[in-house]
Amino acid sequence: MISDWLITTILLSLSVYLLVMVFYYRTLLKKEKQSGIAIKETLGDAEIVIRKYQVQLQRSLGNIDILSDELNKIKNDLKSLRTRNSQFRMENERLRQQIKELESKIEALL
Repeated sequence: MISDWLITTILLSLSVYLLVMVFYYRTLLKKEKQSGIAIKETLGDAEIVIRKYQVQLQRSLGNIDILSDELNKIKNDLKSLRTRNSQFRMENERLRQQIKELESKIEALL
């Protein structure tokens, strides 16, 4: 009789303990699933943002390439203009020299 009562009490206590543990772990599992879903959504949003910035970066790099090409063209144009300017200066100086020579010849003739 006492042994039956003891066994029943132990089994009942074990059943209550196991029932509480089942509910506890089930609640933990639900929270873990919800947190997993939230993490997946966050990662999905982060991927979208990363792709967006990656596209913007690629466009910016493309624009930088275009600007670099334009800058190189302008540098080359500037070099050619400087060269032409120096040639014009030399020719202008030569023409001034000829004018001076002609003026001196005219003065010699007068």
